[in-house]
Amino acid sequence: MSETAKWYVVHTYSGYENKVASNIEKVVENRSLQDLICEVKIPTETVTEIKDDKKREVERKIFPGYVLVKMVLTDDSWYVVRNTRGVTGFVGPGSKPVPLTEEEVAGLGVETKSVEVQYSVGDSVKIIAGPLEGFIGTVGEMNIEGNYVNVTVSMFGRDTPVELQLDQAQPLD
Repeated sequence: MSETAKWYVVHTYSGYENKVASNIEKVVENRSLQDLICEVKIPTETVTEIKDDKKREVERKIFPGYVLVKMVLTDDSWYVVRNTRGVTGFVGPGSKPVPLTEEEVAGLGVETKSVEVQYSVGDSVKIIAGPLEGFIGTVGEMNIEGNYVNVTVSMFGRDTPVELQLDQAQPLD
């Protein structure tokens, strides 16, 4: 398939987000449309609510009334999503859905990019991006899930710890 799947925003009746998401997933399953409609997400955040002096972790929708769908836009995929019960339409001018940009997707935190690194704690790495580009340091701590690495760099005769994203460092050859 030459087209790549992009994220689209679907508007739903308020409170129908979960139902719409599961209905779309069911139709995808039943009609084998996995190559057209890849993923359905409802952006949520975990917040702490204090009610009657009790703390509770609650999952709250970041955008009530909206569902994100990663799909290849074709007449079929548009029709399936548009005619799902509870969907009022796509976000975009008229009936033409507009995909989210890479920046918007990254900002929403919808997709977690997995970064594979070729270095580990104790290795010497070269910083390949950011203000310290070109510096060489030693990896002190790594957090794959959090997408960061702490590197100790020698600056002005002192060891200085810096926190970088995992893809801002590479192993020394």
